[in-house]
Amino acid sequence: MTDTESALGAIPAEADRERAPSLVDGAMRLELTAADCGLRYWLRAVPQGTLRGQVLGHADDVRPLAVTSEPGPLNDALTQELAFRSIAEEKATRAISYLVALAPDVDSMEFYATQLLDEARHSMVFRSHLTSLGVAEPELWPTVERLAGADREAVLAPLEALGLRVLRDESDFIGGVVVLTILVEGVLAPAAELSERKWRIFDPAAADIERGAAIDEIRHLTVGSSIAREHLLTHPGDKPRILELIERGRELWSSLPATDMIFRRESLFQEGLRKHAELAGDYEIWPGRRLVDTDVEERMTTALGWADAMQRRRLEYMGLVEAL
Repeated sequence: MTDTESALGAIPAEADRERAPSLVDGAMRLELTAADCGLRYWLRAVPQGTLRGQVLGHADDVRPLAVTSEPGPLNDALTQELAFRSIAEEKATRAISYLVALAPDVDSMEFYATQLLDEARHSMVFRSHLTSLGVAEPELWPTVERLAGADREAVLAPLEALGLRVLRDESDFIGGVVVLTILVEGVLAPAAELSERKWRIFDPAAADIERGAAIDEIRHLTVGSSIAREHLLTHPGDKPRILELIERGRELWSSLPATDMIFRRESLFQEGLRKHAELAGDYEIWPGRRLVDTDVEERMTTALGWADAMQRRRLEYMGLVEAL
């Protein structure tokens, strides 16, 4: 045991970069509560376990390959993704500030304070990695706007409006938890799992960044589900309202061009994969399936399957099977 572990306690397995499950497996199987994951947990687990002192989410000597950092379809695909993710995580940070303020108890308040910091860090590291891909520091913010401004307005702005209506205008804590856990993170998280896997060869630094963010998201999804579950067990009269909120959120999602956005980025990745197939070699994106043998449809279908399975598991756990 290291000095740090002796002082703070052993790093929990689900927060350790080497021992943590994948995002999908962790979100499907683990059960964590706000009481489990307060400030003491975060201070012990995240800086030394998940990050291991790597402020930007990867070791200094882990860098993107030249085919990714130089102009081309791989660079286009990854820079668009990072810019969008940076904006999404920034919006999540701002929304979570309402959950901190509305939290009905200290355990929930502490947990959402740690999630706020997690999301702010994610936004920073996604944005910062753009400079490793050739974006000049003075051009960082204009580049983020150019790469993801239209997608922000088309995809993120309507979701943000729903979240702010629930949290800011209605001061609905548990409604905000459900929006974040089921309708935002529960839908977007599997795309992060896919990103970690598909960028491992071409940009191992980006894959490491995604790995750290995914470990955080396991905690966010499982604790959020636990908070909603406990609330509905003690306040069963709120169930129809929450089910109606989920239905409204799903109707909103169905109207958004998120699939078109992901298809565009996956098509760029596919073009780069064809051009540089020799670099991918026999690397398997999942067991028994080589990355070079996949196409846009297969990767998107797989990620959507993960999202559906995760959402079903979370809704069942929260006692909201009617939403299925």
